[in-house]
Amino acid sequence: MKQLRLFSLLAAAILPMTMLAQGTANVHGHVQNAAGVAIATGQAKFTTDKTVEAKDRKFKNTFDVDANGDYKGTGVAPGDYLVIFMQGDKTVDFQEVVIKAGDDKTIDFDMTRKEYIDKMSPEDKKALEEYKKKMGETLNTNKVIANLNAALKAVSADLKSPNPNYDEDIKTMQQATAQKADEAVLWANLGQAQVAKADHDAKAAGKTWQTDESIVKQYNDAIASFKKGIEVNAAAKKPNTVDAGISWNTIGNTQAKLGKLPEAAEAYDNAVKIAPASAGMVYGNEAAVLFNAQHLDEAAVAADKAIAADPTKPDPYYIKGQALVAKVTVDKNGKYIFPPGCVEAYQKFLELTPPESQRATEVKEVLSSMGETITTKYKAPGKK
Repeated sequence: MKQLRLFSLLAAAILPMTMLAQGTANVHGHVQNAAGVAIATGQAKFTTDKTVEAKDRKFKNTFDVDANGDYKGTGVAPGDYLVIFMQGDKTVDFQEVVIKAGDDKTIDFDMTRKEYIDKMSPEDKKALEEYKKKMGETLNTNKVIANLNAALKAVSADLKSPNPNYDEDIKTMQQATAQKADEAVLWANLGQAQVAKADHDAKAAGKTWQTDESIVKQYNDAIASFKKGIEVNAAAKKPNTVDAGISWNTIGNTQAKLGKLPEAAEAYDNAVKIAPASAGMVYGNEAAVLFNAQHLDEAAVAADKAIAADPTKPDPYYIKGQALVAKVTVDKNGKYIFPPGCVEAYQKFLELTPPESQRATEVKEVLSSMGETITTKYKAPGKK
């Protein structure tokens, strides 16, 4: 019985509160300016002082607008209200609203309505039209950028796939550069797609690909795309030296494949001028490309530049040794005569390369077969 009595007392205590809530109303709404953009600051204020001077009005309820331009409130007493949207002391918009007990009322401030715009001054109307035009241009630009980013992502994924559609990738990037010709990354990606297709076609054609004008043109088209990207990059407010360096490096690779060695050397040097910290990598890359193209003298020179830039990398020493070993001669006593720098390059390579690697084994066999003693031992990085 005691529990029942306690429950009855609690119910009696709650009942008046419920009745009180039923005597008021809830309100909510959205605020947007004449351009249709949500206003993220301000207050919706409720007053029944409709006929008094603005400075003398008393507000019964005030609700803040959030970052989305929305507001909501409870406990609004029934009445005939003037609802004002204000920012600080400034009245921005207003409307008359009748609120009844129990209402859940939507009260929006939509300043795109004709009545609001008709009351604007000529100067404000002109400013509104200029704002709409600028906002429209911004929205269009954002849409274009979103489409271009999607294109870049799609082409990058396709080029990494087992069976790339090179022609479609090139077409996609050509359309992208036509849409936004002042974006360097688009030109660089067009160049990458063109090089990828040319490499694929050259591999299929075999060693005679340089006599195929269509393949040569593909490589030259790629060079032109990279150069255009470099030009656009240089004209940007904040040029990206890393991207420009990569583009020059790829131009160097492509010129070397075409057998244009002076042009290739110039491109590699440009890459280093723009991004000096990349010198070891760029010249090492130059040495590898020239060596693979069987330009051995030029490969040895590039290897020396790579070694000078970063003497801790083993590959340039290997390339230099391999490029020079072709010039080994035999004297009248049957002794092998190595060209200057060849043995030293091999020995340094062995010092920097784990002994179990295939290349280390290969170099040891070359030196041993020609009567040379291996004088260095591998020094693991970080150890003296």
